[in-house]
Amino acid sequence: MELTVETLNDWMKFFAQKVSANKGYLSELDTPIGDGDHGNNMARGMVAVTEALQTKHPTDLTASLKLIAMSLISKVGGAAGPLYGTAFLEMAKTSQQTTNLAELLQAAVLGIKKRGGAKLGDKTMVDIWEVVVAKFPELTSQQIEQAVLATKPLEAKKGRASYLGERSIGHLDPGAVSSGYLFEALLEAEGRL
Repeated sequence: MELTVETLNDWMKFFAQKVSANKGYLSELDTPIGDGDHGNNMARGMVAVTEALQTKHPTDLTASLKLIAMSLISKVGGAAGPLYGTAFLEMAKTSQQTTNLAELLQAAVLGIKKRGGAKLGDKTMVDIWEVVVAKFPELTSQQIEQAVLATKPLEAKKGRASYLGERSIGHLDPGAVSSGYLFEALLEAEGRL
């Protein structure tokens, strides 16, 4: 499937709605294993993304993806801003060669892994991105949910949660949960939810 500016705009609109509706829950998840601010940070970032897209009206995919990346990097605190921002920045770079969504998402995964140094099993966003992107374009909402839930029994190896060691086991990773919302929003934007 090709990513269009229209689908991207819908994707960001649905993601902003999910983040806004669940910001308390995301911060609650972040409290025992992080700073307790993931929901508020992501909500602030998505307000910035929405405003930027509405005021600047980028017409090409590369410009749109870059605008989203910069909004997230400048407004989302903690590790999430640079990681989400890197994902969209890598998609922006790759969109100069292809608009194939699976290829764009693959570039995003590689960017996140390089930027954060995390790998599969470290209880981070990578646990969602890598698993979910590998299932594209046949991805289902059940597979997204399974990938998110699979972070619960893991011990955090990266980020603030890693300071807790074994005490991080039994908690969902907030970045993984917000990434789950991102991919659900994408399915919704594609008309598959």
